[in-house]
Amino acid sequence: MRLRAIFNPASGFNRQKHERNAMKLIIQIPCLNEEESLPTALAALPRHIPGVGKVEWLIINDGSTDRTVEVARELGVDHIVDLPINRGLAYAFMAGLKRCLAEGADIIVNTDADNQYNADDIPALIQPILQRRAEMVIGDRPISTIAHFSWVKRKLQHLGTSVVRWVSKADIHDAPSGFRAISRTAALEINIFDGYTYTLESIIQAGLSNIPITSVPIRVNGETRPSRLLRSMHNYILRSIRSILRSFFIYKPWMTFFYLSLAPLLIGGGLVIRWMILFAGGTERAHVPSLVAAAGLLLLAGLMWIAGLLGEQLLINRRMLHDLQLRLRDTRTASFDVMKDGSAL
Repeated sequence: MRLRAIFNPASGFNRQKHERNAMKLIIQIPCLNEEESLPTALAALPRHIPGVGKVEWLIINDGSTDRTVEVARELGVDHIVDLPINRGLAYAFMAGLKRCLAEGADIIVNTDADNQYNADDIPALIQPILQRRAEMVIGDRPISTIAHFSWVKRKLQHLGTSVVRWVSKADIHDAPSGFRAISRTAALEINIFDGYTYTLESIIQAGLSNIPITSVPIRVNGETRPSRLLRSMHNYILRSIRSILRSFFIYKPWMTFFYLSLAPLLIGGGLVIRWMILFAGGTERAHVPSLVAAAGLLLLAGLMWIAGLLGEQLLINRRMLHDLQLRLRDTRTASFDVMKDGSAL
């Protein structure tokens, strides 16, 4: 995006910050009643990574009713975002990103509290960002060899990833993976509208916003508990389809409405051509029902075109608001850093 050069972490205020301090990485973990699994997940996290000056931990307590927060404090978690009520995974993810930015993170790694992802792969996960090859990196799980994944789930994972790859134009191989690294620049730009999960929409948004994105192979640990996000396969499929369709309407409105208009346009046009042929042939019937149906279908197609054009105008406005939001986020996080270290701009 055009503002990426302006608000690049290596420019202006952030350049001075980088010269003063080493690069900081924050590992964030969304938590909902993770009292039992959190100690295992935290024990596996690194405190030192080559190429990174400082590694900190952050948890997002998404309205837990157990001792998740107390356990996190006892185990030395550096930062805690404590949401009083359960807001959902997508909201918790965004709350974590905002706090990580405020704490001065240059790279943010998101992982799960159930320890399903192998934390030893974090250095590999952040390498594309350190090497300036990408601003978002998705951990690619060996789905075909994961024992607790059923055949149906494996196929659906591959199908969903194929759709997301086609929509986003991003070269990723495991779209639902929550094990990912995000640069400060990309984190400033991300907005999640889906209340269910951040995984699919964030990739689609990154791809369509020209945020460089890639994936790296990772390892997984054994299943510690059933997924709380995947309550049923039917529910997961419907919500994933809804997330993808919402992304189409938000980021590609004209293309989406144009393709939706093709069916009524072709059928309505076919009915008009049929009526003209019958009329030219001297038919005795007026064929009014066909004309009414054709008019309704063509009107529907026209309304879809208008909706697509309005969507494009809203997309332009959304991009302008996004640029303003990016400026505001960057200013707020810079001010937060100044308040912490006592320095002046």
